[in-house]
Amino acid sequence: MKSIISVATLCFLLASCASSPSGDIAASGEVEVGGISEVPNPSPEMAKKSGTSMDKLQRGHAVYMLNCAQCHAYPLPEDLDDAEFTETVPKMVKHAGLESEEGSAVLAYILAVKKL
Repeated sequence: MKSIISVATLCFLLASCASSPSGDIAASGEVEVGGISEVPNPSPEMAKKSGTSMDKLQRGHAVYMLNCAQCHAYPLPEDLDDAEFTETVPKMVKHAGLESEEGSAVLAYILAVKKL
């Protein structure tokens, strides 16, 4: 069964993440590199350059934002190695208990960011 997240719920959750310890503000009050504010939102340009639908990019971005920082800081997708992430994402998906479709969308999102 697919889970659908409303835009309002997603906005609330993202705002909650921004104020959490795993968000983008260090204990010192300084913004950390790789914080939530630096992770690019899906765009039509990103979809066009990557050949991936906006729906899949938005789904991947949402899963990325809501799940990745539960274990570590948000890595900036453009700084990640394609081959390493292609190998790592399926392991992280399994570790996080996500569906394979969610992992596929996250990987598509990461690779799309790198094409910008």
